[in-house]
Amino acid sequence: MDLKQLEYFIRVAELGSFTRASDVIDIAQPALSRQVRQLEVELRQNLLVRNGRGVVTTDAGKRLLEHGRGILHQVERAREDMSLMRDALAGRVAVGLPPSVAGVLTVPLVRAVRERLPDAALSITENLSTAMQESLLTGRLDIALLYNPQPSPDVDSETVLEEDLFLVSATKGTGPARRGAPLALHQLAEQQLVIPTRPNAIRMLVEAELAAIGRRPQIALEIDGVPAILALVADGAGHAVLSRNAVTLAGRSQRYAIRPIVKPGLRSRLALATSSQRPVTRTQRAMGELLRELVQQHLGANAMADAAQKR
Repeated sequence: MDLKQLEYFIRVAELGSFTRASDVIDIAQPALSRQVRQLEVELRQNLLVRNGRGVVTTDAGKRLLEHGRGILHQVERAREDMSLMRDALAGRVAVGLPPSVAGVLTVPLVRAVRERLPDAALSITENLSTAMQESLLTGRLDIALLYNPQPSPDVDSETVLEEDLFLVSATKGTGPARRGAPLALHQLAEQQLVIPTRPNAIRMLVEAELAAIGRRPQIALEIDGVPAILALVADGAGHAVLSRNAVTLAGRSQRYAIRPIVKPGLRSRLALATSSQRPVTRTQRAMGELLRELVQQHLGANAMADAAQKR
């Protein structure tokens, strides 16, 4: 498979147009069409279908697009790994962050990379942990922060933060999120919950822990996104299960009361993950160290306070 043809196909598929792709790549449209067609002939699959507005990918094209992005990403990694110029911490690093973490760490991470890794190129993807774990396997991500990652021989992970989860309810208080009386896990099954859809990490954790004691959650609403969940909780639609960080960092925490979940408690793990199938570059290691540092700096204080209150 010709890498240049693969790159051309990806550009056309992403832009949805041979015309736009030829402008971006700076290649004549007939030559671009010929290269993509040669790729289709080699693979014995139609990859693109023309319509009145441009082109769309076929099922085979969608699958190749997913593979192709990972292939080109790894080719770029190989070039960087072979380059020893200046012995600098250089090259592109693709980092994945869960939505609740991305809102807190994106700006500090970009600032830290500019200051401490000026020759590195940073790419940030925001997605659910399950999707990002798959992206580590396909090579689209180099490093990811994952909530409660599923054990896999293909992924190396290290827990960088553990957070207690709380039942979050509406309140008319005027101070920071107030900590109420503990709630036993079996009582959680009696609460109407506003909770993300599967396969969100907290949703899966709540269901698994309740199932372990023979109970099921009562789902009032399925909503993805912490801000939307908290807005609905404040409006009286139900209760949420979130970390204290999620509540305080969302702002207007005085609108909520939080109750620890106990017997047993619910704890969420945030792990720094990489693929075990590919070598980790020096730049990626440095990026991992930055992420560890920033997680502790921006998320660790509340987790430590919660742990201290248990003792």
